[in-house]
Amino acid sequence: MNDAPESRGGWRSLFGRLRSSAGDALPMHLPVHLGGAGVTQTKAAPVRVLGFDQALLWVTVALLAWGLVMVYSASIAIGDNPRFARANYQETYFLMRHAFALVVAFVVALLSFQVPMRTWERAAPWLFVASIILLVLVLIPHIGRSVNGARRWIPLGFTNFQPSELAKLAMVMYAASYMVRKMEIKERFFRAVLPMGIAVVVVGMLLLAEPDMGAFMVIAVIAMGILFLGGVNARMFFVITVLVVVAFAMMVASSPWRRERIFAYLDPWSETNALGKGYQLSHSLIAIGRGEVFGVGLGGSVEKLHWLPEAHTDFLLAVIGEEFGLIGVLVAIVLFLWLTRRIMHIGRQAIALDRVFSGLVAQGIGVWIGFQTFINMGVNLGALPTKGLTLPLMSYGGSAIIMNMAALAIVLRIDYENRVLMRGGRV
Repeated sequence: MNDAPESRGGWRSLFGRLRSSAGDALPMHLPVHLGGAGVTQTKAAPVRVLGFDQALLWVTVALLAWGLVMVYSASIAIGDNPRFARANYQETYFLMRHAFALVVAFVVALLSFQVPMRTWERAAPWLFVASIILLVLVLIPHIGRSVNGARRWIPLGFTNFQPSELAKLAMVMYAASYMVRKMEIKERFFRAVLPMGIAVVVVGMLLLAEPDMGAFMVIAVIAMGILFLGGVNARMFFVITVLVVVAFAMMVASSPWRRERIFAYLDPWSETNALGKGYQLSHSLIAIGRGEVFGVGLGGSVEKLHWLPEAHTDFLLAVIGEEFGLIGVLVAIVLFLWLTRRIMHIGRQAIALDRVFSGLVAQGIGVWIGFQTFINMGVNLGALPTKGLTLPLMSYGGSAIIMNMAALAIVLRIDYENRVLMRGGRV
């Protein structure tokens, strides 16, 4: 009688050990008899994943909401501007179009999140080819729309689409896919780096024909960043950097209006530049100076009243600086800095899980968002020459908002798949 409990405890212990190792030791549904008891292994239950990076999602939502408010504030007086008298803009014209773009972007983001990264990897070359075709189409008269001498948009009836924004995402995908395919020969310049360089040159020539030098700069930096993060030899990366810098210097030297813009940046307050190429920069600095530390209050900007051109697009940060002051600018900088750092962390996590394509895609998106934000803020603050780049997630622009949201949805998908793998599941 004294041995019975001990015996039952022993059987229970053995039974527990068999259950814990059943996945490796026992075939499915094979009955095992222990004394008088029978044990049958059942199918493993699916792993439940605790969602995705919610902090990243909420920071993105905060930037989108703040951007919607600031676009309305910056564009509310455009209807009274004599330059747009023929357009007959209403006070809410840009607000409604921006809100519509956010709705479309939300739908595109949901669809993008549903696509596994393996599918994105297979589709990467075709997405890149599609972006090149669209960049060619936008240059064809009666297809591409010309605004202020630049042909960058394809009219779609209810809105305009900017192919250069798709080209940024396509370059991220293609460069990451390319590095995965060339991983074994990444130390050889002509076999690994040169083909990628040719692809960037082709895209660059099409963008400069629009012209859109700002988008070309972003795409070139995306490609270089992914090559560097993918493990290209440091000496080769240095050579590539020198060649890109020389190419941009030659483009500036060969273009009189680009030279004028550079000189205006160096001295925006001179009599010639203040009313010429330095007009936007000088009024951007005036707006930020008026805001001082705490700003003049939401809606109280004076510079947006027909003084600061493109206040709702390229120079939205200047309006933020005037209405929210130094505090508002610092909050925007911190939010974008955290966003970029978090995206890069998700990319490193994917690479640590041996998911190189996903990791390079996430880090490429981080380079894209971070670099474009840096350029836009630098221009608004007078630290960089004026360049037509919007502030990601915040400035007015349907194509940019849609592509930014799609890119961040892909980052959330990468984070989701990382969590599945870390909890023992399968993607």
